Amino acid sequence: MSPKTPTRPWMQRWPALLPALLAAGLAGCGGDDEVTANACLQTSPSGVVYNPGTPGENGAPEIATGFASKAAVPSRSFMVVANNPLATKAGCDVLKKGGSAVDAAVAVQMVLNLVEPQSSGIGGGAFMLHYDAKAKTVMSYDGRETAPAAATENYLRWISATQQTTPLPNARASGRSIGTPGVLHMLDTAHKDAGKLSWKELFDPAIQIATDGFKISPRMAASIAGSATSLTRDPDAKAYFLNADGTGKAAGTLLKSPALAATFKAIADGGINAFYTGPIAQDIIDKIGDTTGGITPGLTTLADLAAYRAKKRDAVCANYRGYQVCGMGPPSSGGIAVAQTLGILSNFDLAPHKPTAMDINGGKPTVMGVHLVSEAQRLAYADRDKYVADTDFVPLPGGSPAKMLDATYLSVAAGKRPRSSMSPTLVFTQSGGQRGDFLMSTGSPGGSTIIQYVGKTLVGVLDWGMDAQQATSMVDFGAANSPSTNVGSEHPNVDITNSGANDTLITGLKALGHTVNTAQQSSGLSTIVVRTAPAGYRYYEGGADPRREGVVLGDVFKP
Repeated sequence: MSPKTPTRPWMQRWPALLPALLAAGLAGCGGDDEVTANACLQTSPSGVVYNPGTPGENGAPEIATGFASKAAVPSRSFMVVANNPLATKAGCDVLKKGGSAVDAAVAVQMVLNLVEPQSSGIGGGAFMLHYDAKAKTVMSYDGRETAPAAATENYLRWISATQQTTPLPNARASGRSIGTPGVLHMLDTAHKDAGKLSWKELFDPAIQIATDGFKISPRMAASIAGSATSLTRDPDAKAYFLNADGTGKAAGTLLKSPALAATFKAIADGGINAFYTGPIAQDIIDKIGDTTGGITPGLTTLADLAAYRAKKRDAVCANYRGYQVCGMGPPSSGGIAVAQTLGILSNFDLAPHKPTAMDINGGKPTVMGVHLVSEAQRLAYADRDKYVADTDFVPLPGGSPAKMLDATYLSVAAGKRPRSSMSPTLVFTQSGGQRGDFLMSTGSPGGSTIIQYVGKTLVGVLDWGMDAQQATSMVDFGAANSPSTNVGSEHPNVDITNSGANDTLITGLKALGHTVNTAQQSSGLSTIVVRTAPAGYRYYEGGADPRREGVVLGDVFKP
């Protein structure tokens, strides 16, 4: 989960959906025998070398766990990229059965709930972008958490009107940080619009894994170890994640989840009402209201759960160098911030500033390339911090994203006073000013730095000609509305020995006046790009972030 501004921190405690990018399968798998026989294969090993960073380092919502090089994967008909192999396979198997991209997303989400509980679960919120290839329309689905009806302007500030002290142990770790979860309602809404397979069968992979168990991955083990103290506060979490001596369960430990399997089965059989009403809903309310250990409870009620509704919203789309880039609109700041960044960058020719010494990891970014992208992001983040929130409550300047994306608002002018984060993104070609064919999708977890991760990946593909894996693997760099410019030191092409004095990128940025932050980054980018083979047919090219455990799966072939 991402660190939020003080106006929205109730979106913290329950994990959120990580974007499962299902570029193909937009019309489902065609059921071709050859495709089915070769489905759900990958061409490269998924082993990851782990070098855990510090939990919450540099304000990141998750720990960094190293870097392991990966190569781009081609697939002929469909593709799934997610941040854990079990989740990727669940989605790929759904497409193999003839399911739609939305079907696959449901299956992926349920498995991620098991294997990435630190960042992805049905108790959280999510956004989804969906492209209907036949109608050539983009729809965004808003399943973000909502504050309970009892929340006031002081809900996160004070325990009560008569006890005007900070919630315990703090606002973020108390019951006050928990919003009414929206993931399931959003997935259900999208499934009713674009699902092909039955809702029930999409839960089968997660139910089986929860019942039979799975081996804790190195990344999950590192996350458990880093959070062991916090996990002891909750008896259920303590029993599930920790050993009897209080240490975290190690990588390779078989973890079974019979209770979650029962929850999945109830939702599969009874639909989302089994979650938003009845015994499961009561259990949620009881947990939010728990005061064990002196924790300040949240005030969510059964009525809050029953009243939750996901919303369909217009996507934020903008032109960039002959492409159309579409993202999520408010309450996500990501779509606008990414579009603003690209709008500013369109005033510069980035091609001469592409990375040097190109390799499968994205080469070595140039000083001017990082400088231009970072400065553009600073302006976009400034607007994000000042203006973007839930538009049902706070309107945007001018009443729509259009004003903030207008060229005259973004190009520099004499005497002008400057104004001033999930970012699932779809890119299309343009023809005659109209949306053309689907070209690319990308997205990442990572809190407020998501915008930077997505921005550098888009520039990597659209401006610097990288393949999906190179752009995903490339050094994580960028800047928010702060003095620091990030250069991720987990990347093998960054040298932080001797305080970075041996690294030309770091020293070059410092020479331009940047304050360089070399903390390890924990992006989880998933990227799919459409390519044309020499023979003229189109295929998918996928990249999974080497900083996590994800893999690319599909009907893999050699173009």
